[in-house]
Amino acid sequence: MKNSHSVASVDSKARRTVIAEQLRAQGEVSIVELAEAFGTSQMTIRRDLDQLEDEGLARRTRGGAISIVSRSFEPPILQRATHRSESKQLIGRAAADLVRPNDTIFLDVGSTTHEMAKALPDQMALTAITSSLLIATELATKPSVKTIVTGGVIRPGELSLIGTRAQHTFLDLNCDAVFMGVAGISDVKGLTEYNLDDADVKRAAMATARRVVVLADQTKLGQVALVTFAGLDAVHTLITDAAPSHPIVRRIREHDVEVIHVEHATL
Repeated sequence: MKNSHSVASVDSKARRTVIAEQLRAQGEVSIVELAEAFGTSQMTIRRDLDQLEDEGLARRTRGGAISIVSRSFEPPILQRATHRSESKQLIGRAAADLVRPNDTIFLDVGSTTHEMAKALPDQMALTAITSSLLIATELATKPSVKTIVTGGVIRPGELSLIGTRAQHTFLDLNCDAVFMGVAGISDVKGLTEYNLDDADVKRAAMATARRVVVLADQTKLGQVALVTFAGLDAVHTLITDAAPSHPIVRRIREHDVEVIHVEHATL
């Protein structure tokens, strides 16, 4: 699916939201790089950064800004679900289209993988493993899906299952594919996550699979969160709403990662 949607098309509020997320994940941003990515003037980006500084989300520096928010800060999943919901729905549907009858899949915790769970056909026979209580609840409404929930300790806010019991679930399991959510994906740092415990479960799940599919909207591209849990060499497919010309997409594709672009509806 080719994507004609570009970051240049976002309004000023949405642009500042994207910049704030990049600041939180990467720690700093460059005016020149942001202007290129958004297809706008450097003066516009300076005004955006000034606004973010006024809101207490950034500190201006020569040529850009630095974050005053920790890389380990993660908004609760129910709060994240309302952000970029259209993109997450499109990515989730594209991921669901990759699933075939009788597959065994792992659905990682996350708001975008939750959208994928919603998009799975009710009558498709498959086995789905998840460490997300939200996703398990969604899958329970689908009569033909056999749902396996990992053990572990519930992580408040994320409603994920973590700890050694969650990790040990995967010791004797084999999956056709894992569908992975990320806090950030970078051609330098690979796949990153906010939380060490969730990262450990992700690693255990990825070790079981023949195929790793990453679901990431364009705000995750180039971001770096607290912990790297896998390199790009472990990724087979990336599903994103970023344009094919996005600089991070181009660099990720150079690592032999298949990129599926979803397209927003145009009026």
